[in-house]
Amino acid sequence: MAFVRACVSNTVIAKDDAKWLQWVTRQFETIAGEDREINLQEFKTALNVKESFFAERFFTLFDSDGSGTITLQELQEALTLLTHGNPMDKLKFLFQVYDIDGNGSIDADELRTVLQSCLLESTISLPDEKLDQLTLALFESADKDCSGDITFEELRDELQRFPGVMENLTISAAHWLKPPVTQRHQHRPRPLTSAYWHNHRSQLLCLATFVGLHVLLFALAASAHRALGISIMVAKGCGQCLNFDCSFIAVLMLRRCLTWLRATWLAQVLPLDQNIQFHQLMGYVVVGLSLVHTVAHVVNFALQAQSESSLFQFWELLLTTKPGIGWVGGLASPTGVALLLLLLLMSACSSSCIRRSGHFEVFYWTHLSYQPMWLLLILHGPSFWKWLLVPGILFFLEKVIGLAVSRMAALSIVEVHLLPSKVTHLIIKRPPSFNYRPGDYLYLNIPTIARYEWHPFTISSAPEQKDTIWLHIRSEGQWTNRLYESFKASDPVDCDSKRLSSSLRKKRSQRRPQVSELSPEKHQFCNIKCYIDGPYGTTTRRIFASEHAVLIGAGIGITPFASILQSIMYRFQKRKHVCPNCQQSWMEGNHDDDMKLHKVDFIWINRDQRSFEWFVSLLTKLEMDQAEEPQEDRFLELHMYMTSALGKNDMKAIGLQMALDLVAKKEKKDSITGLQARTQPGRPNWNKVFQKIAAENKGKVQIFFCGSPALAKVLKVHCEQFSFRFFQENF
Repeated sequence: MAFVRACVSNTVIAKDDAKWLQWVTRQFETIAGEDREINLQEFKTALNVKESFFAERFFTLFDSDGSGTITLQELQEALTLLTHGNPMDKLKFLFQVYDIDGNGSIDADELRTVLQSCLLESTISLPDEKLDQLTLALFESADKDCSGDITFEELRDELQRFPGVMENLTISAAHWLKPPVTQRHQHRPRPLTSAYWHNHRSQLLCLATFVGLHVLLFALAASAHRALGISIMVAKGCGQCLNFDCSFIAVLMLRRCLTWLRATWLAQVLPLDQNIQFHQLMGYVVVGLSLVHTVAHVVNFALQAQSESSLFQFWELLLTTKPGIGWVGGLASPTGVALLLLLLLMSACSSSCIRRSGHFEVFYWTHLSYQPMWLLLILHGPSFWKWLLVPGILFFLEKVIGLAVSRMAALSIVEVHLLPSKVTHLIIKRPPSFNYRPGDYLYLNIPTIARYEWHPFTISSAPEQKDTIWLHIRSEGQWTNRLYESFKASDPVDCDSKRLSSSLRKKRSQRRPQVSELSPEKHQFCNIKCYIDGPYGTTTRRIFASEHAVLIGAGIGITPFASILQSIMYRFQKRKHVCPNCQQSWMEGNHDDDMKLHKVDFIWINRDQRSFEWFVSLLTKLEMDQAEEPQEDRFLELHMYMTSALGKNDMKAIGLQMALDLVAKKEKKDSITGLQARTQPGRPNWNKVFQKIAAENKGKVQIFFCGSPALAKVLKVHCEQFSFRFFQENF
């Protein structure tokens, strides 16, 4: 069986190599001129090599005659050696890349030049002292005879200490020399699998109920008007469905009611986390039914206008009150036209291209047209007010309570930190009655930024932090950019970065545990008026009821998990006791009914190095709190990934990753983040990650994700394969 797998693997590698050689040949033929040769700049374009160091080294090694140009034959001969050569051939090529002066050995300065280029390729910025440290760590480890040079044999022996690197020397050169661009596969749902039904049973049940109710309403209304013809039957059937949809669609956005329901047993039955998706679905259904309803009435009006006994023309039936159609002054036809126009406008302005392209105000203000639409619907349909009665009362109470709570008293933004990647960290004075749970969010209004705009943001501080509320806001739209730029200005309104002494800053920092950033761009004390509406619950409230929770955050998606991790830290500190005599520590039994966690895996994916600076100190504190625990007994495990960094399967990063591993092992911390957890280059291999999690047997696994929708689709597919429950942050 192993022989068969090996044969299949070799066949796949051979196919990859053949495809890659064909691709390189096409690239060469496209770029090369009439002389059928390419220079250094054209070579960089052909292989998509960013840094000139690696381009020059590859070019020099491929240019066998030293002419300063590469012919297609020279390129194919060099690449064929790599694709069909054994691991030692590839290792010799790697040695030649590192041996810049070609004297048959690598000295410390050459290794430093290589590692510096590796850092640039991986978009990692480290001080010169750290680069020197990495260079010496790798050089001293490889230079066994302390001769001051690394020979080929010493480099080979050093690489053999890293199994992953040696394994990559045996794979396709297409992956080793130039990793191909990752193809974006279409991850489709698998509705026929048991895992899919298990993860989506509540959504599917509600969807089936929704469809069944519409069929029932349509059938009852159509059968009651069957004597009036098919067009009237269709119009009345759609109208009855619209009575339900146009009243119930608002219930799905009653955030206070949904937050209350999350605390009841109904949260286990109803798909409360998908309220926005169901709201969008009902919006599409309303548009579709309205169009069919309108077309059916237009057909009926056309038939009436053609009748010899008709007293009205077609346009009078459609646009005027003369025919007396409707229960209030014959307003059914004109209100119907107005409703359709408003609905189409609202639908067009609700598209993602409008909401996410910096024009949120367009979406917001056009969505407020639901108020005149309800009034027009009451005038349009004789029974709509009955359907709207209960949802309307709930909606009215929610709005009145929200307005009263949010405008009861203005709060103050007391501190502002401007962080890397244009993230604004707001510290708001917490009102005494503001009680929330980890992962909750609120709506924020800052009149000096925009008087009438409210935007949702996850609370990044823990509920146990009594004095202040923290928000971390990334600049993505017009409002968030205005917020960042207003504090970035040299003299922002009501702010004075030198108003308080450094001793007060120190006193405040010692008074509360912080998630301080490594290098904030700007720190200010201020007193800016703001209003908040909330808190509102999210799917992350389920985390503490999980046995094995896996928290996956991408970029700023860490904010709900920052609150949760801090709350976990507070709870475990409360349970931890230390004997004053012998300093022996122990954990008290868990008396928190809301806390069932046995294990937490936290996976944070960032594109660049600076993005990790947002919450590194919190993660460092968490690592310190469980440093005394044996590795197998630690409840929290951190996994950090940097997608812009090149992995060990890329020749341009092999030396750097080896040096980082050596320094991390020696210093017990990562050179990129300063954490004990090693930052992994590239994207996670979700199959391997989930296999490891499943093998731990720490209890029922639940995945909680906050990040891009594209990554959410990928994770859903993998969760179905492992029968993990998947929850995505939505608000």
